[in-house]
Amino acid sequence: MADLSVNICGIDFKNPIIPASGVFGYGREYEEFYPLSKLGGIATKGTTGKLRTGNPAPRIAETPSGMLNSVGLQNPGIDAFIEKELPNLLHKDTVILANIAGATAEECAEVAGKLNDTDVHMIELNISCPNVKQGGAAFGTSCQMAEQVTKAVRNATKKPLVVKLSPNVTSITDIAKAVESAGADAVSLINTLLGMRIDIKTRRPVLRNNVGGLSGGAIFPIAVRMVWQVSNAVKIPIIGMGGVSSGEDAIELMLAGASAVQVGMACFTDPYAPIRIINEMNDFLDSQNIDTVREIVGTVQPW
Repeated sequence: MADLSVNICGIDFKNPIIPASGVFGYGREYEEFYPLSKLGGIATKGTTGKLRTGNPAPRIAETPSGMLNSVGLQNPGIDAFIEKELPNLLHKDTVILANIAGATAEECAEVAGKLNDTDVHMIELNISCPNVKQGGAAFGTSCQMAEQVTKAVRNATKKPLVVKLSPNVTSITDIAKAVESAGADAVSLINTLLGMRIDIKTRRPVLRNNVGGLSGGAIFPIAVRMVWQVSNAVKIPIIGMGGVSSGEDAIELMLAGASAVQVGMACFTDPYAPIRIINEMNDFLDSQNIDTVREIVGTVQPW
């Protein structure tokens, strides 16, 4: 078997596959299918300063080769997460990335500060959230706001900090360089693309929030392109994601420059998807006589 272990920001992962934030909850339901210790890591449900009930339904809809969602960061709040969910996760023999979000830079920093006193391994900062102090524009859509929120969180914690980038921008490389300069230890990308569908009979959007985030296979080529672009723009590690549904997809993202890969929507259609992807990656590496998955990172050869 090939060596699938990777190291990101000084943290050892037994393999590069991480269920993405928002699809895996806190792992309790998936644990009925397989031990969570088989995973490289888990990115937890996005956590905010206070309890959030999320957006009104309907907030999920299928689309060709993908899914629209506007769940609205439903979560119990950071205190409940630390008290009820994190202790259980920390006993699962896998790396825990606590995904956090907030409506202000101060809220993000407060959440990170509380996690700093826990044994969580890494913090993943979601900058796709609206900044209420800037008229609702997402933190991740401007270099200035991305840098501001990253600095605030960096000052609040000594934990390895991964910043999750939004693809809904003109130049994702500029955003990546901004968060790198502000103290990010790594970046993860891509988050969902903004999309919309309309019910032609009712003439209303299929989501109550009108628009939502598009995920799934439809966005995979965009993820590959953006991971490749960012890998050529920053020196910090990249965790790739966006439509990954097979071991071959994960290999492709790593060739583009990702050191690890998150798996999202595939978990909904196949609860075993992360485990299957790990096995498929191993089979591919063995078939190519590649000893370690680390050998392939960033080795794409552009024309």
